[in-house]
Amino acid sequence: MPGMFDPRFERSVNVICMHDENGALGIGIGHEREGVSFHEVLEELDIDPGVAPDCPVLHGGPVEPGRGFILHSTDWGGTDTLMVQPLCALSASMDILRAIAEGKGPSRWLMALGYAGWGAGQLEGEMRHHGWYAADGHPEILFDTPVDARWSATWRAEGIDPALLSTETGRA
Repeated sequence: MPGMFDPRFERSVNVICMHDENGALGIGIGHEREGVSFHEVLEELDIDPGVAPDCPVLHGGPVEPGRGFILHSTDWGGTDTLMVQPLCALSASMDILRAIAEGKGPSRWLMALGYAGWGAGQLEGEMRHHGWYAADGHPEILFDTPVDARWSATWRAEGIDPALLSTETGRA
């Protein structure tokens, strides 16, 4: 879901993992967290990186910026794993970090720190006022597209040329 209205969400792409009458939770996948790597996070948690590849950590959102989340393929699941069908799954436990380090984790994954949260009805209101666009989820964008290309790739997957998008919003 690309966002366009708040400078903190400029050119952001969020995977909406939960959305019900109480609100919504999304994980940003369009921006890297500066100066933080996956191995550094593991070492800070006293987990030997083992066979885990080192990779950038994403800026998941402004809420709880120190809390880690793993978006991953559905071939791994723990007790607290939330299925985000049909795109992926979401886990936030130490179990998945250890599994990745041991080479027993999901086949595809990425890590983000923080999340974006909306209260009851808030996201719907922002969508009505042109703040967000609800795009279909594509595993190849989530897992195979470079982070800095996910925003434009999401628009293109929707059949929209991102170069033609206006930065202005309004009401008719």
